[in-house]
Amino acid sequence: MRKRVLLSENDLPDRWYNIIPDLPAPLPGPLNPATLEPLKPQDLAELLPQKIIEHEFTRERWVDIPEEVREVYKIWRPSPLVRASQLERSLDTPARIYFKYEGVSPSGSHKPNTAVVQAYYAAQEGVRRLTTETGAGQWGSALSFAGSLFGLEVNVYMVRASFEQKPYRKSLMQSWGAQVFASPTSRTEAGRAILTRDPESSGSIGIAISEAVEDALSRDDTKFALGSIMNNVLLHQSVIGLEAKKQMEIMGDYPDAVIACVGGGSNFAGLTYPFLQDRLNGDRPHTRFIAAEPEACPTLTRGKLAYDFADTAGLTPPLYMHTLGHDFIPGSIHAGGLRYHGDAPSLCLLKEHGLIEARAFPQTDVFEAAVRFARSEGFVIAPESAHGLQAAVIEALAAREAGEQRVILFNISGHGNFDLAAFDAFLAGALENPTVTDEQIVTSLSNLPSPAAAV
Repeated sequence: MRKRVLLSENDLPDRWYNIIPDLPAPLPGPLNPATLEPLKPQDLAELLPQKIIEHEFTRERWVDIPEEVREVYKIWRPSPLVRASQLERSLDTPARIYFKYEGVSPSGSHKPNTAVVQAYYAAQEGVRRLTTETGAGQWGSALSFAGSLFGLEVNVYMVRASFEQKPYRKSLMQSWGAQVFASPTSRTEAGRAILTRDPESSGSIGIAISEAVEDALSRDDTKFALGSIMNNVLLHQSVIGLEAKKQMEIMGDYPDAVIACVGGGSNFAGLTYPFLQDRLNGDRPHTRFIAAEPEACPTLTRGKLAYDFADTAGLTPPLYMHTLGHDFIPGSIHAGGLRYHGDAPSLCLLKEHGLIEARAFPQTDVFEAAVRFARSEGFVIAPESAHGLQAAVIEALAAREAGEQRVILFNISGHGNFDLAAFDAFLAGALENPTVTDEQIVTSLSNLPSPAAAV
């Protein structure tokens, strides 16, 4: 039995896959945050590099990867695909379980797949400085790494809950030359407004985005970089699934279920969209796609499908997505990268058409799965990735009960080497499971953009 597939540099994709032309229905477009009219590409000119705007609006199915970007990708790509045979044995399942491992990148997650692209195009256009948000720190680390490659100054607004839980993520970003601030800060109007209402605010990704956007718009030499949810980000992440399809072919298998965690949707789309293309064109009509999220931030399972801002202050274009409301602040779970109030519009459309299933898990169940994985396969994985693992475990146990030889593929979006304090807490029985009431969701949804803008 072959354990893993390691592709060569020659197998690295030379094009990204764009799912937009293959969607089962037209994708509702973003809105101008000031007018709530349909957003035009030029409306983003102050905020994003021009080439990133082109990627955001393109309807081309395949987009060429610049050779300069491919050369950087070769530092860690193609990433390995591994048969989780020890996990199979521990579960006593007839299922064949595979995982794509993105923890091999310099920053330890899938995030450089788009960070390198955004930094490259910014540098090509003469941008001197990038601002961004980060939840658990994976995205901030990736952009700090990418900025160091292309001579860019990077300012990162890190969600305060994760800033305090994961101090070594800050150290990593600073090692690459970035400045890191615990959000909300007193540096921006958005941050000061939050601190006035709640001086002890634990922050949220939406708040951090507001601060980073405000910072970027205040200077002519600065652009903003976003780590998830936007079409261009999901496009760049498709290298994950394109490689995985080739690796699964070498293994002589094709997945019955493709699984990943969801915060905004970047790693989920990166793995699943190239496989979803096969289902959308009718070649693989029975493959299932499962999105795993935390019960503490249940956007796909309990959120409303509506136009909403991507940030708390309402500076960003409203997107048509499943949302808990841009004012929603989740409990301080350790999967900080999943503490986001909305999801990528294309992912939400696919869910509404029954092509994606969504499941939400409590924090302790997720860590139990992560410890099982560490004790069988050896990898300590990020709490975010462990949500996808938990969904894969459930599928494998269902295969055992049904006596079916299902093929399961899930994505490990990053390693958990900076999350050992969370594992300490779990092993000591000190982890809690934050809950969200219906009343909290109703309240946070009360401030959506005008209903006149809804689809």
